[in-house]
Amino acid sequence: MPAEQPPAQSPPRRFSRRAIVPAVLILAMSAIGAGIAWSVHRGPSTSAAAPPATVETVAVVRTDLATTVSLTGTLGYGRAEPVKGGRSGTVTWLPAAGATITRGKQLYRVDDQPVPLFYGGMPLYRDLGEPGTVGRDVRIVATNLKALGYEIGHQPAPGEKVTRPAKAGPTAPASGPQQAAGPQQAASGQGGAAPTPPAGGTAATSTRVVVRKGDGVLTGSLMRAIKRWQQDAELPVTGRIGVGDVAVLPGAVRVDAVTALRGDAAETPLVTVTPTTKVITVPAKAAEAGAIRRGDQVTVTLPGDKTVDGTISAIGTTVTQDDDAGPTGEPTRAVTVTVDDDLAGIDAADVQVDLVGETRPDVLAVPVGALVALSEGGYALQLADGGRFVAVTTGMFAKGMVEVTGDGVTEDLKVVTTS
Repeated sequence: MPAEQPPAQSPPRRFSRRAIVPAVLILAMSAIGAGIAWSVHRGPSTSAAAPPATVETVAVVRTDLATTVSLTGTLGYGRAEPVKGGRSGTVTWLPAAGATITRGKQLYRVDDQPVPLFYGGMPLYRDLGEPGTVGRDVRIVATNLKALGYEIGHQPAPGEKVTRPAKAGPTAPASGPQQAAGPQQAASGQGGAAPTPPAGGTAATSTRVVVRKGDGVLTGSLMRAIKRWQQDAELPVTGRIGVGDVAVLPGAVRVDAVTALRGDAAETPLVTVTPTTKVITVPAKAAEAGAIRRGDQVTVTLPGDKTVDGTISAIGTTVTQDDDAGPTGEPTRAVTVTVDDDLAGIDAADVQVDLVGETRPDVLAVPVGALVALSEGGYALQLADGGRFVAVTTGMFAKGMVEVTGDGVTEDLKVVTTS
């Protein structure tokens, strides 16, 4: 069987260069057209690279760092205290709520007589009218009259001795026979024995008293000043001041509320008063209050983000439990803050009080943005000249700054930080 012959192959087609050139041109033009069409019809890129962080150069500084403790407080006039009448009588006038009463002005009236306000730390507890009376209550009267412009004369200094009022006391019975005076002696008052009080009678005695620190002495000049003041205040001019004739309080007061009515008995609570200065009361936890000291400076943030400077003026000693917080609430102590601003137009508001916590004085610090996290852990600073990195140990973080220490880290060293 004859072997199968392969099919005859057609002779190869030969393309002339004249045919190739137009074809190549057509393909090239097609590609260019397609490219133009893609370029024209494609939409804008849906993703863009984030702009690099802006960096700047800063210097390492030596400064004091301090943390801040923020507490919530209430702005107001402080706790209202009741005022009770000091003597019997009928209330005939009371001030209006919100009124401010200062030294020498009437706080209320009893039996249609004014009861003026004196400043002091304790009420008058006895009638003052005997010359030579010594005590702290006398000092209150003297200090207030002098502050009101009255001339009180000389007041004995601590350590001086004064004579107390003469008081009658029992006398010893006469001993031995008494010789009666003759008629002429009795008439002239001369000769013979001096008359002796009968046995068991009384004789005037006086004592010498040393003036102590804080005492006042009821001198003749002070008693005359009392009379002039009584006349000006439309009080009975007696030169004496009785218990309840004046109301003694620590300073000027603002009437918070009136708790009595005209016609009520005077020896009852009549009004409640507060200081005239606005204060901030902060219920601090016991641990927080223990770290606060009277006189510490604070920053107070008011409504509207206005800030004013303040001072810790008092720290309460009574620990209280917030009933609203339930049994799990922490006990607190009241911390009082006074501010340097008059806070006109704000009588009550919730405020933020920032106190200085831990303090690190005289440390090297940089902005927090200058820290570079290392892959092996820890932080470094990038030097501004050459970009070399220097490992650092961080300390306190406060107000955007961080304490740093490390080899080669010195004050004024230029480093890179983010803006």
